[in-house]
Amino acid sequence: MIKTAITAALLAATSPLSAQIIPPPEKVATLRDAALDHDDYAWDIAEGLTTEVGQRMAGTEAEGRGRDWAVRKLRAMGFANVRVEPFDMPVWVRGAESAEILAPFPQKMAVTALGNSGSTGPAGVTGEIVAFDSVDEFKAAPDSAVRGKIVFVDHRMIPTQDGSGYGQFGTPRRQGPTVASKKGALAIIIRSIGTDHHRNPHTGVQRFADGATPIPAGALSVPDAEQLARILKRGKPVTMHLTLVSQNIGIRQSGNVVAEVPGRDPTAPMLLVGGHLDSWDLGTGAIDNASGLAILTAAAKRIMDAGRPLRTIRVVWFGAEEVGGFGGIAYQKAHPEQRYTIAGESDFGADRIWRFGTKLSATEPATYAALTAALAPLGIVNYDKAEANGTDIGPAVEAGAPWLSLSQDGTRYFDYHHTPDDTLDKIDPAQLRQNVAAWTAALAVLSGGIAEPKRSKRR
Repeated sequence: MIKTAITAALLAATSPLSAQIIPPPEKVATLRDAALDHDDYAWDIAEGLTTEVGQRMAGTEAEGRGRDWAVRKLRAMGFANVRVEPFDMPVWVRGAESAEILAPFPQKMAVTALGNSGSTGPAGVTGEIVAFDSVDEFKAAPDSAVRGKIVFVDHRMIPTQDGSGYGQFGTPRRQGPTVASKKGALAIIIRSIGTDHHRNPHTGVQRFADGATPIPAGALSVPDAEQLARILKRGKPVTMHLTLVSQNIGIRQSGNVVAEVPGRDPTAPMLLVGGHLDSWDLGTGAIDNASGLAILTAAAKRIMDAGRPLRTIRVVWFGAEEVGGFGGIAYQKAHPEQRYTIAGESDFGADRIWRFGTKLSATEPATYAALTAALAPLGIVNYDKAEANGTDIGPAVEAGAPWLSLSQDGTRYFDYHHTPDDTLDKIDPAQLRQNVAAWTAALAVLSGGIAEPKRSKRR
């Protein structure tokens, strides 16, 4: 009975599109092509946010400045019901970072702390390196081989268009610190979860699970990890001095910035779109995720400029995604009864969209056909095996919201992801416009038909 009631509640949270008015293809094409040729909204947002705010670590004063900036910007662009929905969260911050091989070949290395890393203290720690080629090999090692040492976990992440390698190669970061702690390691360092060969280490969140005590946990840049592997192959004991000063500063406030394009029918299920406002503290968060915010905000703005849609479009700049998806969780808790026509997120850079996916292919074939036709001229193909993209919309999707995923080309994304190199120059303006054009077309199809503004009669 309980399972049946839950299923019924989830179904009630969604709404079919069968009553939707699909706009004429030529209207959608006009909006799409105008965005492709002339959109400046997205660049203006991404440039402004990264320049005037910069790094936006979740729960810090910098993220707060980002929310203030967002409110001003969204109101100036003409969005309605602009507001901040605050929530509390635990906050971790980094301090001094360094790594140095003391023996057998003394040299400095580029390192950064992983999120929630324990602290070495200002004096740092010194230990012998013990290396593993994978987390599975590390797990299988006896505790005695690890205890009191600095663990190094290597791997070989390769670039892929769909970014699918991130799940597999992210394991050393997500699981390695917990395993190291439970085996009694002094600290752990991993090869950065990245596909570049720059001396820019990649940070990222990890959590000490199953009661593990926090220990220092860091990532070496890819060239430094490869250098360490070569040193280890010489067969001599390797000693490292590691400094990762970090701390948990307690509960602080984050928040979601919400704005809307009001629809003509306030009772109709709305469109939920957005991305995350926070970033890591190494770069300025341009491709992760100022560009995603910019793309969907620009697309919603272009619909607003064209008239008034039948369905409300809600744009959310989610807080605290990078450190645990707190913004998406808080949003769903604040809006548990809200019904959605579709939920969509952009959080994979700003390179061109190459495919899309949605379950509407089975439930609303006419709408799916309209989406396919509208996106095809942009070189975007449908992909029936796609899954919902985006941490922030995840809770809404889990509660039953239909979803739409527009997938960017991720071939170069993990060259810059979570590094000091995540800066504005990594955004290609032409590819950014293609993203805006795609989402503009999608919102035009899904928002239920746009009523053009009434023109006053001449006297």
